[in-house]
Amino acid sequence: MLKKNVGGIDRTARIAIGAFMLLAWAFLTDASPLWLIGIVPLATGLMSSCPLYNFIGVNTCQKKG
Repeated sequence: MLKKNVGGIDRTARIAIGAFMLLAWAFLTDASPLWLIGIVPLATGLMSSCPLYNFIGVNTCQKKG
């Protein structure tokens, strides 16, 4: 399981941007597969984990304590 490293505004923005991209491409374009790009921010937002953040050592979750 991936470590949670996406939180707060970052998580909300990823979910909103991903959902918007999926809806926009689904309604505004033809059968282009580019709308699938919206899955990446949506998935990382829903899972609260970003593999790129793990790689570069970034964590936007609030610290407990």
